[in-house]
Amino acid sequence: MMDSEAHEKRPPILTSSKQDIAPHIASVSEMKHYLCGCCAAFNNIAITFPIQKVLFRQQLYGIKTRDAILQLRRDGFRNLYRGILPPLMQKTTTLALMFGLYEDLSCLLRKHITTPEFATRSMAAVLAGTTEAIFTPLERVQTLLQDHRHHDKFTNTYQAFKALKCHGIREYYRGLVPVLFRNGFSNVLFFGLRGPIKEHLPTATTHSAHLVNDFICGGLLGAMLGILFFPVNVVKTRMQSQIGGEFQSFPKVFQKIWLERDRKLTNLFRGAHLNYHRSLISWGIINATYEFLLKII
Repeated sequence: MMDSEAHEKRPPILTSSKQDIAPHIASVSEMKHYLCGCCAAFNNIAITFPIQKVLFRQQLYGIKTRDAILQLRRDGFRNLYRGILPPLMQKTTTLALMFGLYEDLSCLLRKHITTPEFATRSMAAVLAGTTEAIFTPLERVQTLLQDHRHHDKFTNTYQAFKALKCHGIREYYRGLVPVLFRNGFSNVLFFGLRGPIKEHLPTATTHSAHLVNDFICGGLLGAMLGILFFPVNVVKTRMQSQIGGEFQSFPKVFQKIWLERDRKLTNLFRGAHLNYHRSLISWGIINATYEFLLKII
C-alpha cells in the first residue's frame, strides 16, 4: 500500500516542476530578440568604429577620405576610440529595441488590427524606430566627442553630458527630426526587404552557408539604406555638432550645407562611398550575428 501511494504521488511533483520551468522558458523566448539585437550591435561597433569615425569627419567637414584619415592620424591612437562609449550604449540599446519591439509590435498589431500583413509590419517598424529615438542624446554626445573642435572642452562621455545640461533637456535632442525620419523609414525598408532578398540568394544547406547568406542580405540592405539616407545623416551631424544657440529646422540646415558645398551632389555625398562599405560590413555583421544567435538561443 505504501509503495502504491508513493507511486501515485510522483506525477503531481513532476508536473509541478514542469509548470515552474515553463514561465522561465517563455520569458527567455520572449526576450531573445532583444538579447540577439544587443549582442549583434556590440559585435558590430567593436569592429567598425574607426571606419565610422573617418566617415563622421567627412560628413561634418566635407573633406576627402585621405584628409579625414590624416586628421585621425594627427589626433593619435589614443583618440582613435574616443567617443566609443555613447555609440556602444546607444547601438546595443537601440538595436535591441529595433529587433525586439518590431517582433513584439508585429504580433500585437496582428491580434488587434485587421490590416494587410505589409501594413501591420510597416507600422511596427515605424513605431520601433520612433522608440529608438528616445536614445538620441547618446548619438548627440557621440557627435560632440568625435568632433576635434570639442577635444579641449571635454574628454569623456560624462563631461559631454554635463556640458549640455546647462542648455536644458531640449539640447540633448538636437537633431531629433532627421533621427525620427531616418529610423522610421529605414526600419520599414530593412524589415520589408530582408525576407525577399534572402529568398533570391542561393539556397543554403549548411550553417556556414546560412551565415554567408545572412551577411550578404544584411550587407546589401545596409549599403542601400546608407546611400539613401546619407544626406539626412549629413544634416543630422551638422545639427548635433552645435552646442547652444538657435535650433534651426531641417530644411534650413540642409540649404546651408547645400550652398557651402557649391550646390553639387558630389560634394553633398562626400564620404558616401566609405559609408557604403561601412554599412555593407556593419549590417552584414549585425544581420549575420542576429540570425546566428537567434538559432542557438
